[in-house]
Amino acid sequence: MNSRKKFLQQSSVLLGAGALASAFDNQAFAYFKNRIMPSDQLNIGAIGINGMGWANVKAAMKVPGVNLVAVCDVDKSVIANRLGELSKAGVSTSGIKTYDDYRKLLAQKDIDAVIIGTPDHWHALIMIHACEAGKDVYVEKPVGNSIEECRRMVAAQQRYKKVVQAGQWQRSQQHFRDAVDFVQTGQLGNIRTVKVWCYQGWMKPGPVVADSAPPEGVDYKQWLGPAPIRPFNSSRFHFNFRWFWDYAGGLMTDWGVHLLDYGLLGMKSPIPKSVAALGGRFAYPDLYEETPDTLTTLYEFDGFNLVWDSAMGIDNGSYGRDHGIAFIGNNGTLVLNRGGWEVIEEKQSKNKVSKPFAAPSDNGLDKHWENFVSVVKSRKTEDLHCSIQAGAHVATVAQMGNIAFRSGKKLVWDKTKERFTDEAINKQYLLKEYHNGYKLPTV
Repeated sequence: MNSRKKFLQQSSVLLGAGALASAFDNQAFAYFKNRIMPSDQLNIGAIGINGMGWANVKAAMKVPGVNLVAVCDVDKSVIANRLGELSKAGVSTSGIKTYDDYRKLLAQKDIDAVIIGTPDHWHALIMIHACEAGKDVYVEKPVGNSIEECRRMVAAQQRYKKVVQAGQWQRSQQHFRDAVDFVQTGQLGNIRTVKVWCYQGWMKPGPVVADSAPPEGVDYKQWLGPAPIRPFNSSRFHFNFRWFWDYAGGLMTDWGVHLLDYGLLGMKSPIPKSVAALGGRFAYPDLYEETPDTLTTLYEFDGFNLVWDSAMGIDNGSYGRDHGIAFIGNNGTLVLNRGGWEVIEEKQSKNKVSKPFAAPSDNGLDKHWENFVSVVKSRKTEDLHCSIQAGAHVATVAQMGNIAFRSGKKLVWDKTKERFTDEAINKQYLLKEYHNGYKLPTV
């Protein structure tokens, strides 16, 4: 074990300083960095730094002892902007290496852990390769872009014994955990229906525009990776990738894995018995998208149903909230979202369970990173707030909903074989075909 690895065994006392006001806090940040020996610090590399990848970098750098030593992005302007942001905040960038190919970053020997913040279609391949390279991994959600990808990601973690945290940071936010604890007390009575909804008025696909040359400094071939070759189109790029089946799964896998996760967690649910879905491009038929902007999905479990309801372009969702999870029981309904939770009493119930609104009191992303670093130190993967196994579970459920929508069928799941009973559906949808010479490793 080299000297830097001693960091992994040290006390977690310093994590208490992780709640710095800013990722790039000047004097306080420098103070804690200087208090930790260079040999005891954790070096991270970030792959994909345009959106949540960069949010993760900032959260990681709040944890004392964590150093950013490398970044990778296929868009040179993104790298330039991020390094400029660091410099402007007074953070030295002289020791940060830059790459446009993630494989070169993984070959950098002094990197202990990597952040994967790429579009979804890259998550599985990079995560497996990172584990092979001996790195711990923080991978953004959804962890896999297909059910088979999810399985192989779990297998890679088990084979290489690395710490892998899925980026479902709500798992680390205390009010979410408190709400689930309350659900599981049984005070709501028999829960027959769980509603999960996501109404996002601000979200819009891009306009229909002509194909064009990629912007200067963008390695578009590398961005596509295992996805099919198509001409560059600005409305399929950066944020808008999530509305196309080649790269992602729409709102179902974007917000759905966050919200479905707590519906499943609260009910201690396995994979559903069956799934059916209806929806379409109803909100923005003239904009550029493939995934549905309106979708209703029904999951069947033993003893209850779970309903997913999503809509772009509308904010007025259930219970006056634009997103949330509702556990509907005989005695009351618990409504939970990022803004807090409360229990609404069932009028006819003799069991009084009304509970006033509880607001969030912490930063879930920061806490999620503190948890990840703590487990990297301890190697106790059972302490992860969202292991790759947990991330794969909800990503599988989300993928099932999308497959039901795309196939137009009610699908039945065979839990013993871990596949649908319809083999034609399995052949078409369980694993997305890889292109351009890329192959998903068999682990």
